[in-house]
Amino acid sequence: MEKPPAYSPSAMPAEFFFSATYQQARQRFVAAARVRGAALASFGIDAVGAEGEALTTDVALIGPPDGRPASKLLLITSATHGVEGFCGSACQLQLLADDALLARASSAGVALLLVHAINPYGFSWLSRTNEHNIDLNRNAQDFSQPLPVNVAYAGLHDVLLPAAWPPTAENQQAKADYIAQHGAVAYRDAVSKGQYSHAGGVFYGGAARSQSLQNLEQILRTYAAPFADIGWIDVHTGLGPYGHAEKIFAGRRDDAEVARAGRWWGSDMAVPFAGKSTSADVTGNLSSTIYGACPDSRCTLMALEYGTVPFEQMTDALRGEAWLRAHPDAPAELARQIRQAMFNAFCGGDDVWRGMVLGQNRVAMLQAILGLQAAQS
Repeated sequence: MEKPPAYSPSAMPAEFFFSATYQQARQRFVAAARVRGAALASFGIDAVGAEGEALTTDVALIGPPDGRPASKLLLITSATHGVEGFCGSACQLQLLADDALLARASSAGVALLLVHAINPYGFSWLSRTNEHNIDLNRNAQDFSQPLPVNVAYAGLHDVLLPAAWPPTAENQQAKADYIAQHGAVAYRDAVSKGQYSHAGGVFYGGAARSQSLQNLEQILRTYAAPFADIGWIDVHTGLGPYGHAEKIFAGRRDDAEVARAGRWWGSDMAVPFAGKSTSADVTGNLSSTIYGACPDSRCTLMALEYGTVPFEQMTDALRGEAWLRAHPDAPAELARQIRQAMFNAFCGGDDVWRGMVLGQNRVAMLQAILGLQAAQS
């Protein structure tokens, strides 16, 4: 891949940065990082991709060009939720093409760590979960201790995963009745908060730490831990109004961390544990791994969530994909339709949506660089 021209909204159409497959996205990311002189490393998993390809999480570390030590790091991650990686990868490729923003980071003494495809299996197979149906953003639990119990999910599981797909009118009515009785927020929380009782269900957090999560922990210990100050933007899609980036606080229940994130990214920072987010308040979120991996670092964490489709349409896509895993002998055309519904739900936006994504992404990255620059070590 040749080095693209310097960032310009007119010279770089939004669709340039969005890849068609995981394999293409990986090749483009590695090539663009090499052009920038990044230190590269790859962390594989045992599963194989939809095209028979090897699956890896790729890391690119870009430090100040004169070799001076940096104490501040901006971490950008993609594909925590697999299929959402088309968007996250585009955001990373955008940064690698942006001469002005890269120069701004360098002059601010901020190193950049880009982690491409945390969940490469889901990216390749158009799934939100990994090869064992684990949601990596519910998987960072201490599995030696009792796990959270989602009673509401247990009561909904058979409705969410019916015997047949597409769901019957009776099944859809049962779902509608639950929402009418309990409310849309209760339905959201029951479905998406995470559950550890139904391995074939949606938003399953697993029974042990996944290989991909262990890879991320190794990456953080190796590349991020030496830095005193770390800002982290984890790119997601799905929740919220079409094309709008909700800035979701992803750190600990710590007032100082919340306040610092608000200073960096704005007073509209959404805080799930305060009930101020389109996202449920989940446990076992992937970003929590940084506290164990980088115990001496001051961390400021945000998930940047770009809205795509209404919540029920999104969850119906997830239901269909979970059903397909349980029915691998499903007709090829039905399987194709289910995969397409997943893509549409998490990265099926038009060029306007893509432009909104990249515009807001650039602002968020610049804000993080300025926040790190102002941090007192």
